[in-house]
Amino acid sequence: MNGTFDHSVNIGIFGYGTVGAGVGKLLLENQKSIEMKAGARIRTKAVAIKNPDKKRLYLDPSTVITTDPDCILKDPEIEVVLGLMGGISPAKEYILEAMARGKHVITANKELMANYGKGLLETAAERKVDLYFEASVGGGIPIIHPLKESLAGNKIKKIIGIVNGTTNYILTRMSQEGMSLKEALGEAQQLGYAEADPRADLEGLDAAAKLAILSSIAFNARVVHKDVYVEGIMGISPIDIRYARELGYTIKLLAISEDGEEGIMVRVHPTMVPSNHVLAWVGDAYNAIYVMGEPVGDLMFYGRGAGSGPTASSVVGDLIDVLRNMSTGKSGRIRCTCFESKKILPIDEVESRYYIVMDVVDKPGVLAQIAGVFGRNVVSIESVIQKQREGRTDLVFILHQVKEKYVTRAIQELHDLEVVNKVLNCVRVEGPFIE
Repeated sequence: MNGTFDHSVNIGIFGYGTVGAGVGKLLLENQKSIEMKAGARIRTKAVAIKNPDKKRLYLDPSTVITTDPDCILKDPEIEVVLGLMGGISPAKEYILEAMARGKHVITANKELMANYGKGLLETAAERKVDLYFEASVGGGIPIIHPLKESLAGNKIKKIIGIVNGTTNYILTRMSQEGMSLKEALGEAQQLGYAEADPRADLEGLDAAAKLAILSSIAFNARVVHKDVYVEGIMGISPIDIRYARELGYTIKLLAISEDGEEGIMVRVHPTMVPSNHVLAWVGDAYNAIYVMGEPVGDLMFYGRGAGSGPTASSVVGDLIDVLRNMSTGKSGRIRCTCFESKKILPIDEVESRYYIVMDVVDKPGVLAQIAGVFGRNVVSIESVIQKQREGRTDLVFILHQVKEKYVTRAIQELHDLEVVNKVLNCVRVEGPFIE
């Protein structure tokens, strides 16, 4: 190629915030290389936004900036739409109409794909257009394409991921600097890692949406957001961080999905990870997705999971792929692969090891009474240590692998013991999974 093309492809963008500006910057700075790889000139013809008064960077002066979505949806010259706005509505309606009009779509909207991905992909198939969504999970980390293509011949057994940079940053600061959750959150907000309203991150909802998408692809079965058991990090205290370290563990908010004989288990919750495992070393706002498959073995995908540049990288990568498909007449090569019907198992059926810490009365016979409760509920103690702090006595237990429902029942009974002042926390212990 000599850098000249016989045609241009016009794109329209819905939403031009952090990610949109990142896409604009990448298309501008790497224009020649991107167009050579795509095999076509790329022109951003229109951008639809909410606030017309806000200055928009990295756009050609000829680009139309509008609050009217029809400027994109009803323009026959616009062939590709980038859906870079969040939320369900009106993002869903815009994407459906764009595909109905024969436009290819690239989206970064995890919430939309986690809840309505199947229907959207079916619509894309019916309209013979592409719907790409690499940027919906893991920012700049390539994971959707590898699962759909490079690893398509494998049986994926399990996915364990750190897929939320905000909570990973907070837990890292709590671990390394001894900060409280509130202090670490404040720092994350100052640095732009956390939103003013951080609930979706802290409560695990963001990670759950991403896990639903990954699980659907990995296990060839439809998993939606509501199928994922979710528990956030609000209950994690500095003392839990300290006890975990003393026991040889690091606490992370993990997204875990497993495909077993009885069905699929999908869950997001704080987890104690062996400190010598590679996931324990993933710090700050970085993401990592650990994939276990047959025959490939164990793989890890690591990098920045959010932000303007990383997410824009995935969006533009999808754009190049879509333009290549258009040039060869191969649009719609990869369809929805959720062709199996699998049961979603309740959290009660998960089998794990557990960390339990309780404030107890300091007198003889306490451990025997607690052990009796565990024994009656088919729960076996792996180890126990006693810690004196701030005028109170803590007992810290690690339990052998057991079903969640038995641990839940035991904790309910422990609350009624006179020698137990309070069950302070219960955290699942993942591992050992180093093979």
